[in-house]
Formats: sequence, C-alpha cells, structure tokens
Amino acid sequence: MLPILAFDTSAAHCAAALLLQGRVIQRLEPMERGQAERLMPMLEEVLAEGGIGWRDLRALAVGTGPGNFTGVRIAVAAARGLALGLGIPAVGVSRLEALAHGLPRPLVVIEDARRGQVYVQLFTPAGPGPAHLADRIVPACPATGSAAGPGALPPAMPLVEAIARIGAERAASPQPSPAPFYLRGADAAPPADPPPVILP
Repeated sequence: MLPILAFDTSAAHCAAALLLQGRVIQRLEPMERGQAERLMPMLEEVLAEGGIGWRDLRALAVGTGPGNFTGVRIAVAAARGLALGLGIPAVGVSRLEALAHGLPRPLVVIEDARRGQVYVQLFTPAGPGPAHLADRIVPACPATGSAAGPGALPPAMPLVEAIARIGAERAASPQPSPAPFYLRGADAAPPADPPPVILP
C-alpha cells in the first residue's frame, strides 16, 4: 500500500520518510524542542520532493515511543488528525520494533530510558516479547540499540524508514488508531483540569 508517509518525534529529533515505489525520501533534524512547529512543514517538504500531494497518500505510519512524553504525543496526535482528515489508515509503530526491523532473530533491543534504566524487548523468530523497563541487562543473544553496549548491531536502516516499512506491511489490514506507547509515567505534574476525551 504505497505511497506511505511516516514520521517520528519520540526523541530529540523530527524525522519523516516518504515511501514510494522503489524510492525513499527522508528527513532527520536533531532538535531538543520545536518538533510541533517543525513537523508539518517537514512533511510538506518530503511530499513536494516526492512530487505528490496529501491526497495521493494511501497510509500514514507514526512512531509511538517509548521516548519523550511530549514528543510522542505530538506525532501521534498529528497522525490521528491527518488520518481522519484524509480518510486513510494510520499505523502506530513502536521505537523498539522499528530498531529491530531488518535484523536477524533472536535479537534484544536495548534503549536508554535515562535515570539509570533501559527499555528492553526481545524479538524471536516466533514474534516479539513484552517490552519492559530494566535497571541493566546483559543480553544472551545479539543486541541493538543506544544502550546495547560494545559489539551491538547497528540498525538495518534509519528509524523513520523502518517505521514506514512496517507501516506499509500493516496498512493492508485493519489497524487500531495509533496511541502513545509509554513504559513509564510522565515527569510533569498532572494538570488541574480534567483531560479531554480522546475518541477511539
């Protein structure tokens, strides 16, 4: 199901990829803040380089985390809004499964979660195991990720390209609306007002 547009703001970056027949157009800009302002212009730039418009898209894919609490929400909200407006599916893809994409199994993805912890997920030929937080881990099989240590396997492709490719595989079948994938609560204090209702 192509073309598909993917994007991710789950870490200190804004990233986008457009998957066309035989072609991938990508952008990655490191940034600590400002993803909300940069995301839509970046998506417009990628579409323009591909020579297509919003109505030519067949699906969207979005990185759902784990990662920066606000960054994850920015991308997921954009994906849900765009999918609703364009009438196309949006597929959520976790950062951990994107990092594992295209690498041999079994494989452990180990990502820095800060505060002396890591995000961990095992991927086997039978499928992925549950993702969880750990204080430390010594993998018994090949590993990838920012905290996998010496000898770690590099990702097979850029993160946002992997999100696009996984999204393309899944978009042919019904998918739930993307939702943030958190393994730890937010650092910020909750607001005093009740949260808005998010439609399914």
